[in-house]
Amino acid sequence: MQKRLGVVFVLIISLLLVQGAFAGGQQEKGSDVQGDAVEFTWWTLTGGGGAEDPRINLREEIIADYIEEHPNVKIDHVPLENEAFKQKVQVAIQAGDPPDLFHSWGGGVMIEYAEAGMLTEITERVKNDFSNRIGMGALGVYGYDGKYYGVPYDMGAVGMWYNKAIFNEAGVEIPETWPELLDVVQKIDDAGYIPIALGAGDRWPAHFWWVYLAMRMGGQEAFNAAYSGSGSFADEPFVAAGEKLLELKALDPFQEGYLGADQNQQAALMGNGKAAMELMGQWAPPTQEANSDDGEGLGDDLGWFSFPSVPGGAGSLDDVMGGGNGYVVGKDAPEEAIDFLSFVLQKEYNQRMIKSDGIIPVVEGAEEALKGENMQKIANTVANADYFQLYYDQFLPPAVGETVKDAVVNLLAEQASPAEAAQMIQDSWEMEQ
Repeated sequence: MQKRLGVVFVLIISLLLVQGAFAGGQQEKGSDVQGDAVEFTWWTLTGGGGAEDPRINLREEIIADYIEEHPNVKIDHVPLENEAFKQKVQVAIQAGDPPDLFHSWGGGVMIEYAEAGMLTEITERVKNDFSNRIGMGALGVYGYDGKYYGVPYDMGAVGMWYNKAIFNEAGVEIPETWPELLDVVQKIDDAGYIPIALGAGDRWPAHFWWVYLAMRMGGQEAFNAAYSGSGSFADEPFVAAGEKLLELKALDPFQEGYLGADQNQQAALMGNGKAAMELMGQWAPPTQEANSDDGEGLGDDLGWFSFPSVPGGAGSLDDVMGGGNGYVVGKDAPEEAIDFLSFVLQKEYNQRMIKSDGIIPVVEGAEEALKGENMQKIANTVANADYFQLYYDQFLPPAVGETVKDAVVNLLAEQASPAEAAQMIQDSWEMEQ
């Protein structure tokens, strides 16, 4: 599997260089309820903001457009917040009853679902339809061993989002190194602002910090060694990542109660101008807007920069952690669900997702609508990356991904040392081999 996944991520870079729900199960998937009537489920991610969530609104509009052309189809749309989705889909998979169409980040988690027989192979549709408008590099994230199970609508990177006005008031510049970031944190704290917003209660936002520090300390070589078995996730670069994270924690950079906060609360602190920085993916701007009091977010005051380098580390400032978003097809899904997926992945909707979801579009021609300095920076950063790493909690097997998130939170909660946190991850990895 290692070699195949390695090819997938090389393909990603090649692409970007050129460009109520579970209860009741699927209820007669694809069955002929009334004549030619067909019903299927679609589980999507929300961005917060409740009824005003632009992600939900756009997808409801897409559904309405599709049903107007296909009145015999009923689509049960189930929007879920990130952590709720991950838990709910795991329950559905374990019960052998996945949704017909559902969100996926591709990678190891998707492969495990496919190997368990929980997904429908759509290889021919990919070759004859989706590949005509989406590059094979991005599609490769949703493939394994020559077979495809879904398609992406987004491919981007995690980076540092910052409030330009707070930076100006505190008299600080964009940090390029870890010591510079620590200095910026102290000066922003002195200016009376929260230096960094963090929703560690959701765990995955916290794991971004440790993964990036591991990348900066060990580079691709350390990860490849741990993944192949010639090294270990308990090796020095991974322990050092925890030590660096504790250096940051010692400055008290996060908001009060951050260990219990979720992603939406993290975004709200940014969108309301109370925090100076957050480490988040390309979807951050609309999420900040949706969770801000005025629904507008920071506007032109929002900036982006790459995660700082660490002096003495083997990694490069140009190394990137990120990935995309997409949908996979559950087992026994009706053909109409795959047809609907094709309908979703058209240029108009992919362009509109730039605003609603904060994506880097993948449909050919959709990039024409990619405006703004921040998104251009992200696209260029990914395109110029020598090492592109999918989020650990998606690249690694699900059980290991969960352990990574738990280990990082334990580290921040002072329930594990850097060495103990790294060993937790290695122990989980060995159990999966």
